[in-house]
Amino acid sequence: MVDDFHGGDEWMIFEASMSRVYPDMPIMDLENSDPVFHVLYDLDERFQIPGIQYLRSGRTYERYDGIEPKWRGIYDNKGRLVVAICHNMDLGDAWEWADIPQYPERYASMAYRVALNYSRVMHRN
Repeated sequence: MVDDFHGGDEWMIFEASMSRVYPDMPIMDLENSDPVFHVLYDLDERFQIPGIQYLRSGRTYERYDGIEPKWRGIYDNKGRLVVAICHNMDLGDAWEWADIPQYPERYASMAYRVALNYSRVMHRN
């Protein structure tokens, strides 16, 4: 799972790197119907999960060109998800700060649900 990178510049670097690792496997947007969002928890209504910066800025995004959360992935030729991509989000911070009363529970809970679903699907692979 890839997490905690934001905006267009960081996306371009990531995309170029992945094209070297998986040159014949495109990065795809994950639709709400994708099995990864329904294996353990039904996650039709996902939202941007901010990092700890949210507490001081009040913004769920870190860069002005990273306002929209992107749920993407790379599938192998057998249809297995091999890379889960959370762009313009920081699930890692949500896990790290989940026990801090100021960090909103709704973000921490969603971050855990997403990770558990990803883990379940990728473990089967």
